[in-house]
Amino acid sequence: MKLETCYRLAPNRVWRTYLGGRTLDRIAGVRNPEDSHFPEDWLLSTTAAHNIGREKFPGEGISRVITSTGEVFLTELAERFPEELFGRAHREKFGNSAGFLLKYLDSSIRLHMQCHPSIPFARRFLNSPFGKTEGYYILGIRPGCEGYLYLGFQRAPEPEAFKRAVEAQDTETILAGFDRIPVKPGECFYVPGGIPHAIGEGIFMVELMEPADFAVRIEFERGGYTLPENARFMGRDIDFALSMFDFTARNLARTRKEFFVEPLELPIVGNAERFSLFDSRKTNCFRLERIRVNGNAAVDHHSFRVLIVTRGNGTLSCENKTLSLQQYDRVLIPYYVQTMRFSGKLELLAAMPPLNK
Repeated sequence: MKLETCYRLAPNRVWRTYLGGRTLDRIAGVRNPEDSHFPEDWLLSTTAAHNIGREKFPGEGISRVITSTGEVFLTELAERFPEELFGRAHREKFGNSAGFLLKYLDSSIRLHMQCHPSIPFARRFLNSPFGKTEGYYILGIRPGCEGYLYLGFQRAPEPEAFKRAVEAQDTETILAGFDRIPVKPGECFYVPGGIPHAIGEGIFMVELMEPADFAVRIEFERGGYTLPENARFMGRDIDFALSMFDFTARNLARTRKEFFVEPLELPIVGNAERFSLFDSRKTNCFRLERIRVNGNAAVDHHSFRVLIVTRGNGTLSCENKTLSLQQYDRVLIPYYVQTMRFSGKLELLAAMPPLNK
């Protein structure tokens, strides 16, 4: 097997505790799209999903690339071509891990109120170099849905009273400290470890995160599914779960200032406009750029990356290989291929790992 210059990424639906996925069905050409417990498509992942009760699917979540001769797991590609695929500096820091996880998420119901560990928490209590900081780019809102998320407390509860509400599953009290934060397509924001949050119903988005499937959920039932006890607090107790939480109160203005991301315009290259979204201004856990092409353009990156076409159509050429592109296509480009040549009218996202500093 030879490392190619670019790869389409195969569909990679993953079971989750909430419902959604109808939009993903439609993109995949399913005859009768419907919502189910497969609301996510993990586009780039060397991390296995952690789903209690689905241990018979040990490779669930690992991405597959489409080669000229068939499909191959991304982990196999990384084992055979680690430096050409990821780069030497990346491999020295992350080994054969992609260093981040990238997915489509399509919710039909509001997700559980939940929280993820920060890196210091994960190192201290989970023996992991990764926490689970997340980044969201909103692609669409379903008709008839409001478009919102819960993002940190707006009114901080007293911790013991909050604990009692979680134990009693008093949803009204659990949610009393949160306001709905409106979101719309094209907006981008990040959720650091320790911030309680929940994605609202009807949201279709791209999500980047640290490469770990850590979560504590303080609502036990959503959409008719009740979490098993060992899936609520990562097999620990409620005190462990709540010790992860940042109980700081933030009003709407502060929430948007801290967590929403303003695009940073980068130098124009030919007929391509570039904007940095996730970068060191907010997080060092992953990077994201938005690229707009109108005509012919060449764009260089000194990193492996995944391209996601958010609108338009055209072509991508990487050395001796050319792919046609249309909306929602996703393509992996190895580190050793630095120049991408585009033609057409396209808007894309380029997702990349952390800088190797």
